[in-house]
Amino acid sequence: MESSILKSPNLSSPSFGVPSIPALSSSSTSPFSSLHLRSQNHRTISLTTAGKFRVSYSLSASSPLPPHAPRRRPNYIPNRISDPNYVRIFDTTLRDGEQSPGATLTSKEKLDIARQLAKLGVDIIEAGFPAASKDDFEAVKTIAETVGNTVDENGYVPVICGLSRCNKKDIETAWEAVKYAKRPRIHTFIATSDIHLKYKLKKSKEEVIEIARNMVRFARSLGCEDVEFSPEDAGRSEREYLYEILGEVIKAGATTLNIPDTVGITLPSEFGQLIADIKANTPGIQNVIISTHCQNDLGLSTANTLSGAHSGARQVEVTINGIGERAGNASLEEVVMAIKCRGDHVLGGLFTGIDTRHIVMTSKMVEEYTGMQTQPHKAIVGANAFAHESGIHQDGMLKHKGTYEIMSPEEIGLERSNDAGIVLGKLSGRHALKDRLNELGYVLDDGQLSNLFWRFKAVAEQKKRVTDADLIALVSDEVFQPEAVWKLLDMQITCGTLGLSTSTVKLADSDGKEHVACSVGTGPVDAAYKAVDLIVKLCIYRNLRLCLSTR
Repeated sequence: MESSILKSPNLSSPSFGVPSIPALSSSSTSPFSSLHLRSQNHRTISLTTAGKFRVSYSLSASSPLPPHAPRRRPNYIPNRISDPNYVRIFDTTLRDGEQSPGATLTSKEKLDIARQLAKLGVDIIEAGFPAASKDDFEAVKTIAETVGNTVDENGYVPVICGLSRCNKKDIETAWEAVKYAKRPRIHTFIATSDIHLKYKLKKSKEEVIEIARNMVRFARSLGCEDVEFSPEDAGRSEREYLYEILGEVIKAGATTLNIPDTVGITLPSEFGQLIADIKANTPGIQNVIISTHCQNDLGLSTANTLSGAHSGARQVEVTINGIGERAGNASLEEVVMAIKCRGDHVLGGLFTGIDTRHIVMTSKMVEEYTGMQTQPHKAIVGANAFAHESGIHQDGMLKHKGTYEIMSPEEIGLERSNDAGIVLGKLSGRHALKDRLNELGYVLDDGQLSNLFWRFKAVAEQKKRVTDADLIALVSDEVFQPEAVWKLLDMQITCGTLGLSTSTVKLADSDGKEHVACSVGTGPVDAAYKAVDLIVKLCIYRNLRLCLSTR
């Protein structure tokens, strides 16, 4: 039996297209010492024959664009993408994301998030599970009627999708909710793994195939031209069975096949191979889009999603901040920024239509509406994602931001308090402290900075972060204090209900000479101040008399 690995399109032998006109170079042995043949692919391979000429050709999924050339979102066709490098972003924050415990959203909040997702530029919004409740139905319908009909100047309008189980009632309800959108989609699913068939569905493989085939056909019969099918728990399903059921739903009219790692069990190499095997072995697969849906139970959802896209999936299902069932889903911001940062270099030229400048705003909206706080170390949108406390890192950032940042915060719509993202703490060094003081308007000499630095360290040991207010207080206390003229050495107070308060105060002047005075006041504080006044006035009088006597 032929190995599925050998069938994988990623590993198959190259096929040559019609070459372009060769680039010729002169040679003492042959006028054809170097031939450059170009196919539709993009990987360079050189062949040398008897030292007389070299043949070079390019091999990849598609011809690369020139550097900095704009990459446009292809026109939407349900089962086909004109640009083979384009990856559709399917956002399921409003459906799978809302399944997070405690993350229930109101209809208005769902509409607000859907509008923000459209600003972000997601290709498909899975707006909910219309059959789950009347409120969910109304929310999906409202989103379809409004967001699903708002076309921008470039012709972009998101697909509005409703989830349904593989039964007629669910599918009819989903269609009634999404049909008002300019681009409606029904997403229907049924489990295919042995454990689900045996314990949850209690059905045979043949029965499940028949249900899937009939329900996809039924969804198409309602007038829906965009039908997505998911074999739930595909990550644990038997391969040959997957190929069979997927082939049947393609024949029934499915336009997208979503391959879910429902329980987050696969490793990236396994999930990538699963996508490659499905692409290589499923009848009619060339007529549909392959999608991924990866849960994060082992913390691998983003890695699995990227592996799936690298293996041929051209739709990825994600959520804002990675929220969702149990440990959540693949995070939209992580997947999108990974493709943006590494798509050209590692992923064969993949790109998305996301306007990344709206990522932070969308993340904050979802965080606020769901009440699910994002951990500080969360990639891309966490509070610490663009913050630097280590002295070594801060020194590098001050010299060149590329030393420790692989993307700029402006790319995701983040504004930070200082340009280098410096956060002062106990690990910060002198360079970071001096730079922040300069930004605050304080220019200190080396001696002043050295004295202030150790006081700063002492404060940082007690606090997690040293704020600008802390720095201003330190500078005022250490650098801009007036010269000390008097120093309080001792003070004694006598007070009670039987008479006036008395105070004895001992002060030292700038020369270290000690002065003592006693006074009576209406209270202990009044008595103490009067005693201080006596000492100070007496010294002023003496100094004045001394000055006059020397004239």
